[in-house]
Amino acid sequence: MPTYDLLVKNARVVRPGSEPERLDLAVSDGRVHALAPDLAPEDAGEVLDAGGKLLFPGVVDVHQHWGIYGPLAEDAVTESAACAQGGVTTGITYIRTGQYYMNRSGPYADVLPDAISAAEGRAHVDFAFHVAPILRQHLDEIPAIVADLGVPSFKIFMFYGKHGLHGRSSSQDQFLMLPPDESYDYAHFEFVMRALQKVREDAAFADVAEDVSLSLHCETAEIMAAYTKMVEEEGTLQGLEAYHASRPPHSEGLAITIAAYLAHETGMPKINLLHLSSAKAVEAALLMAQTFPHIDFRREVTIGHLLADIHTASGIGGKVNPPLRPREDVEALWAHLLAGELDWVVSDHACCRDEVKFGEPRDDVFVAKSGFGGTEYLLPGLVTEGRRRGLPFGRIAELVAKAPAERFGLHTKGDLTPGFDADFCLVDPDATWTVRAADSESAQEYTPFEGFEMTARVTDTYLRGAAVFRDGKVVGPARGSFLRRPTRRPEA
Repeated sequence: MPTYDLLVKNARVVRPGSEPERLDLAVSDGRVHALAPDLAPEDAGEVLDAGGKLLFPGVVDVHQHWGIYGPLAEDAVTESAACAQGGVTTGITYIRTGQYYMNRSGPYADVLPDAISAAEGRAHVDFAFHVAPILRQHLDEIPAIVADLGVPSFKIFMFYGKHGLHGRSSSQDQFLMLPPDESYDYAHFEFVMRALQKVREDAAFADVAEDVSLSLHCETAEIMAAYTKMVEEEGTLQGLEAYHASRPPHSEGLAITIAAYLAHETGMPKINLLHLSSAKAVEAALLMAQTFPHIDFRREVTIGHLLADIHTASGIGGKVNPPLRPREDVEALWAHLLAGELDWVVSDHACCRDEVKFGEPRDDVFVAKSGFGGTEYLLPGLVTEGRRRGLPFGRIAELVAKAPAERFGLHTKGDLTPGFDADFCLVDPDATWTVRAADSESAQEYTPFEGFEMTARVTDTYLRGAAVFRDGKVVGPARGSFLRRPTRRPEA
């Protein structure tokens, strides 16, 4: 009988924090069995020749939006295929009640099991959810969401109570499906933090307390409403430049400051500042970390904000919240990333098909929907641009795998340590190709990265030792499973 189910040879293995090393990877029962040079091929049931390619740990893309603009059951198929195409083996989707997603309100005890069921058996990669407490009753549900549903990560959308998702100020009661006596505002955000900290301090949750965290989309509704009105009335700016001006960077900075003080006030110590898009946003985030050193802030950036700016993105398909920014903000983000001041990189993948994305007139950025896909370009894009700027491969593995996995309670993901899930991808660092939406596995028919030149390509992706993407094609059956978190750390 073979000792290993799978043996990968002739690979340059990229461990988080380390440079590529010639090692063989042995897999047994879906887990990493051994990582060592010159393992015997006769001990393996299957041998995969990596052909000298880079072998990265499977990407853990912790900011996705399956089901935001299309049925979750359909997105689970197509968008997980896009994940596999890009070397992503685990995706975590932000979900909330209200319009979009499940298009319903009510308790998460009813909503979340239906969301899990919609994706189970259809996803090509492993998946999980973050939950946004929208209703007052959701605060009381938090202990059960953590203990019974296996979700220890939560989210606040700071502008949703007073500003439209797609760019114009409007009543949000219908959008969030709020009862007439409830509001989604700073007071609610405070109470979310207090409810989470109460769970963290409860002895019954001692085993999971360190994995409970809160993520925030930091933009300020009042600033954006005023600037949107100004930009539209003046009419001198168009497209992504107009959208950037309507949601100015200091709106991010102000919201980050408010969020940080609320965390300080409530004692909530684990705060994730999502998709920082500008120099001012990172400046505020670093200032708050200095001001409140007892709070464990983590700072996230997206591949979209690292690769594209308001002039290089392909049209208003690049509309997203917070907006793509001018080139000077892109350069500032890279400076902070290279300085070690940003903690992980994600896609913020939100598939929005052409007929949904664009309104009338088609070139009006303010009637277009917000968000776009891009998980398939996360690792290739970061390797492409990062290598040009001197970002080491081992640091890339930390940014897209180890750091997000550790933060969000995925303790068998993000590394190639024996006992961890055998999630990995092979990357050809010498492949030059041009991004074309038509080549993507996603259901989205356009991309703001159209025409971008990449110099690295994912050729194969393995989930728990089984191929889900091989030789440039998705292979079945769908193997992804819902991940209850935190997952148990492998025994030493």
